[in-house]
Amino acid sequence: MNQQWDLFCRVIDNFGDIGVAWRLARDLAARGRLVRLFIDDASALRWMAPTGVPPGIEVLPWGASLAAESSGDVVVETFGCELPEPFVARMAQRRPLWLNLEYLSAESYVERSHGLRSPQSSGPGVGLDKRFFYPGFTPKTGGLLREPGLLAARERFDAAAWLAGRGIERRTGERLVSLFAYPNERLPQLLDDLACEPTLLLVCGGMAVPAPRGGLRCQAVPFMGQDDYDRLLWSCELNFVRGEDSFVRAHWAGRPFVWHIYPQDDGAHGPKLEAYMSLAGLDAPTRALWRAWNGLGDWPPAWPEPAEWTAQVLRWRDRLAAQTNLTTGLLAVSG
Repeated sequence: MNQQWDLFCRVIDNFGDIGVAWRLARDLAARGRLVRLFIDDASALRWMAPTGVPPGIEVLPWGASLAAESSGDVVVETFGCELPEPFVARMAQRRPLWLNLEYLSAESYVERSHGLRSPQSSGPGVGLDKRFFYPGFTPKTGGLLREPGLLAARERFDAAAWLAGRGIERRTGERLVSLFAYPNERLPQLLDDLACEPTLLLVCGGMAVPAPRGGLRCQAVPFMGQDDYDRLLWSCELNFVRGEDSFVRAHWAGRPFVWHIYPQDDGAHGPKLEAYMSLAGLDAPTRALWRAWNGLGDWPPAWPEPAEWTAQVLRWRDRLAAQTNLTTGLLAVSG
């Protein structure tokens, strides 16, 4: 099916916007759709897509949309990025499906807002309808990005072989932990806790590598492609993730994880974190650690019990995996 999808992405910061847009573009192309990704800064694709652009995807600078002869069959503006007016005028001629892919949240408004339409009563797109598509964690939302066969690939994965190929060698008895986070004043407390038992900490995303202490060793992991980042999460016993893209991928890894939510000056990240923890059914010790890591509570005297932590992660993952994934949901509304 040669259905043409136009994806628009503005890179704000921290690679989350382009990370989500690139995963969606790849998944759409793998399902037989043609994708044009209009983006204002594609530099992160140098490491995010190390094997190059796959068939079915065309990566174009944002300004190229100004000269596009027509829009695709489906136009997706990610995270409320405003489309160029000349392109919207061409959309008014063709009348494609216009979707605004919103940010991920577990808050209750997502179910109420998912699928709502915004008729355009003025400007170059007058007469068009923009439809809001909200990712989420319940069947009444747009779901999460999850490629076909992802969980089966996870089960077949040989972590030891992959780690050896990346030059990561853990010593006997060491746990493996990944760290991908925003600047965090609680980092020294985290390192002290990790140092209480033999641990190899894999520091991702260009973060400064802490000095070893106690039982803690640290190793830098360079920026890597999305598939390899998934494999890193699969290989570790515990993952610290941040933002949206790595947060979602931590779910599919089926390993205990801690989320560093994007901090907002008005404190809105606090209720967002609480909404997610409540919906996911996290137990009290896990919630305490999550709040502490996000600067929203005191540092806990003890961490969650590993076996129970793993069990609750797997229960939640299986519940999410039973729901329609985001790309399938998008394809369903596109006809």
